[in-house]
Amino acid sequence: MVETLKVWQCVGCGRIDHPQPCVGICSDRRQELVYASDYADALERIESLEELLRRIAFTNPRDGQWEAAWRALQRDARAALASGPGGR
Repeated sequence: MVETLKVWQCVGCGRIDHPQPCVGICSDRRQELVYASDYADALERIESLEELLRRIAFTNPRDGQWEAAWRALQRDARAALASGPGGR
């Protein structure tokens, strides 16, 4: 689970919970932000899973080798799932 920061952001000037010159049309809205490191970790995981998905989508084993290729892809998929959030 990614920790979020709950902040107020002005829809007029963009101020986020700190003094900033206002253009006179401020109206605060509640926003949620994440830490940049959590965002970077999520992007890295997405890229890893997309690579695995590309391998699954474009793997064309020779006749009679589907079972071995499928087992290898399942092994890699299980490893990817185990290494991420909620992994076992």
